[in-house]
Amino acid sequence: MNDKIFTKPIKKQFEFDEEVAAVFDDMLSRSVPFYKESQKITEFFAMKHLEDGSIMYDLGSSTASLLINISKKLKCKATLVGLDNSEAMLEQARRKCHALGADVELENADILEYDYKKADVFVSNYTLQFIRPLVREELVKKIALSLNKDGIFIFSEKVISHHSKLNKDLIECYYDFKKEQGYSEFEISQKREALENVLVPYSEEENIAMAKNCGFSHCEVVFRWANFATFIAIK
Repeated sequence: MNDKIFTKPIKKQFEFDEEVAAVFDDMLSRSVPFYKESQKITEFFAMKHLEDGSIMYDLGSSTASLLINISKKLKCKATLVGLDNSEAMLEQARRKCHALGADVELENADILEYDYKKADVFVSNYTLQFIRPLVREELVKKIALSLNKDGIFIFSEKVISHHSKLNKDLIECYYDFKKEQGYSEFEISQKREALENVLVPYSEEENIAMAKNCGFSHCEVVFRWANFATFIAIK
């Protein structure tokens, strides 16, 4: 289904409800620049760290597209676990997994409270930015503690610049991208308002510092387009 959620006036803050879940795959492809490319990089690094007995967690797995793709390509017996707190998203994910025959475990869970087993890969695609800064670092510490030595955490985030003029230009560049995808000025402004105080992004430097402060030995950007970035953090 095509994303037409913000063609009408908004009445609430953004949330991952049934309406969003129904159009989420289309929303992602039209709202996140080079989403498929960043996901291919994520798949590449994830699969290099998975072997027989490995566990991979996708935090905020939404409709499970990433896990389904990895499941179809895996040559080893690893456990792929998708965690999300939106039942509407999980329903979409279950239907896709069933239709495509993907071996993926899906759970309705609070990623802040979940009892993780020792894993080799954690992934978080545009999920951390929806977690309040006060508890965001606690989650990243928990991820680091739950990873085996040399395990990886791959996360994609919207990022800001602390240079005010550059930050304004990055946002304008992104809005031009959205217009090219068919979104109107009204839809763009509606979504911006709905996400106000819900999505709280860090800068590239702040994300890297957070990872290092939370127990990772190394962190760097492996893909970036304007104000969207994919990071890899190594235990």
